[in-house]
Amino acid sequence: MSHADLDQTAKSILTDNDQGGYTIPTKGLYPYQWNWDSVFVALGFATFDQDRAWREIEMLFEGQWRDGMVPHILFRKDDPSYFPGPSVWGTNGGPIPSSGHSQPPVAASVVLDLVRGDRTGQALERATALFPKLMAWHRWYMTYRDPDGLGVIAVIHPWESGRDNLPDWDDALRAVEVRDIEPYERKDTSHVDPAMRPHKEDYDRYLSIVAACRKVGWDPAKVAETCPFFVADPGVTFIFLRANRDLLALAQQLGMGKEADEIRGWIARMESGAKALWNPDIQAHVALDLRTGKQTDGISCASFLAPYAGLTDTATMAAQRAHFDRMASKVRYMMPSYDPEHGCYEALRYWRGPVWAMINYMIARGFAEAGDPARAERLRNDTAALIETSGFAEYFSPESGAGAGGGTFSWTAAIWLTWASPSHVEQAA
Repeated sequence: MSHADLDQTAKSILTDNDQGGYTIPTKGLYPYQWNWDSVFVALGFATFDQDRAWREIEMLFEGQWRDGMVPHILFRKDDPSYFPGPSVWGTNGGPIPSSGHSQPPVAASVVLDLVRGDRTGQALERATALFPKLMAWHRWYMTYRDPDGLGVIAVIHPWESGRDNLPDWDDALRAVEVRDIEPYERKDTSHVDPAMRPHKEDYDRYLSIVAACRKVGWDPAKVAETCPFFVADPGVTFIFLRANRDLLALAQQLGMGKEADEIRGWIARMESGAKALWNPDIQAHVALDLRTGKQTDGISCASFLAPYAGLTDTATMAAQRAHFDRMASKVRYMMPSYDPEHGCYEALRYWRGPVWAMINYMIARGFAEAGDPARAERLRNDTAALIETSGFAEYFSPESGAGAGGGTFSWTAAIWLTWASPSHVEQAA
């Protein structure tokens, strides 16, 4: 297919997955509105319909909980093709049935992009309406996912990280006692080859964490205190630090002085706290189990989000470049979701090795902003080549380029439109 044909296919995927103001990731496998999926989808819509881009984010925030949390799934209908559905979660925190935890908070960053790229004349008005909701969500993160003020953001469930079966969760997940779960039937493996999905023993523990949180009524303070899984994640930490910087820029543009001061405090706390994620033995930021104090020993794609978060000191950047080049010598396509030289790497199993387009986009943006356009361009070219070769798959093998997971995937289409498409790059030039 030509680049123009791929552009049109990507637009068609977004419009076909549109459910009337919100977009599902793909039909069958993911029939609901997912948090960070929707926000990346907004970037894609913004290339041809900015009003629809705003609507995507506005509809996501319709599901915001009373305590400020924005859930990772909004169950706007009960679709039997997906498990676990709303009855398993047992939540009552907001106006729409939902899951009980959040997902990587990219919304503030995309809202700022929409404001800066506005062609409608309505962006400041719509951003003003969203701003207090963004503030409430960010306060929730600072309060309940960093309850001890460490400056790193914990996840209470692998699903909250957005990178479900990452090897970094293995040890912490093994410590979760399998209990309080009813017999269940997974639906994901009826849509996708089981070899590309998490194992059953992982799912047993995923559901045990849900059961433990349901026992305390999803009270965020009690969850932070008692949840059997509580791991500081470089992915959410770096995405959130970037989101706070972007929320500060938005506050300044909107004249929100008091809020700007509050956000500056969050940024300072996190800039200091990020040091706790640095593993000196492997020269990378890694996950930290806050229940045991143990760091992980592997380098994930999230380790490369430090520049995206604005952490560009000399030592960090030197380590980033060295690891980038080492991994690039081991795989055909960058960026594998886990170090291909680590024993837990699997080229086609979800977050244990495959390449994800939206992660490449964030990593590349960080490298470009840090003054490293060559590595940023390598990521863009690889992402484009993967899509040209294997279509708009959920994720891709870093070795063969084969597409895997769900097909006609919304955020892959969105990343093509907003960043990876050569025709988009030519227009920007």
